[in-house]
Amino acid sequence: MAYLKLLTRYIKDAVYGANDGIITTFAIVASVEGANLGNMAILVVGFASLFADGFSMASSDFLANKAELARKKSNNLEEQEKHNPKIAALFTFLAFVIVGIIPLAPYFFIALTSNSFVFSGIATGLALFGVGALRTKLTGGNPYLAGGEMLLIGGAAAAVAFFIGGLIDQWQ
Repeated sequence: MAYLKLLTRYIKDAVYGANDGIITTFAIVASVEGANLGNMAILVVGFASLFADGFSMASSDFLANKAELARKKSNNLEEQEKHNPKIAALFTFLAFVIVGIIPLAPYFFIALTSNSFVFSGIATGLALFGVGALRTKLTGGNPYLAGGEMLLIGGAAAAVAFFIGGLIDQWQ
């Protein structure tokens, strides 16, 4: 019960991290696929980006939450629930890495097949829909609409990245 209360308090940070983790990582996968750079490039760039971007997002979340608390304190605004910037950053980082690894998993486990991108896309789509739908368990709303919204946004980002990768491949 305490875990659910903690997750509810930091849902914004967890959704923010999970959403950006999976979209950013799949965009990297799509751009490297679009440029035909190979599976090893996907794994190297994907994992490096996964942890560097996750740390960057967690750091930014920490600083933003710290600034928000300072603003509330300086304006004598009461906070109903304490929002610890360190815990918020941890939720952001963990959600970013845990969900963000999904687009890379097919390349790690199915590295020798040509279907890795298809499996990555399917896994990413399911994860995007799932994260969107699950957030309604804590926030309310229609899980199908929320899941579809995240799937659409993530799909658009991946399409842009794949297109850019393809354009760069054409310049070679």
